[in-house]
Amino acid sequence: MATKQTLQRKAKKRARVHGFLKRMMDHDGRNVLKRRRTKGRAKITG
Repeated sequence: MATKQTLQRKAKKRARVHGFLKRMMDHDGRNVLKRRRTKGRAKITG
């Protein structure tokens, strides 16, 4: 029996926690996006 990988990523779960729509739902999340845009990040979420 082979051992499982330590980290098994799930894209949907990650998106629901760290995604754009989740950020936009919350006042603090919108501030996160604003800061990242101001800083000039290539990716603002995900």
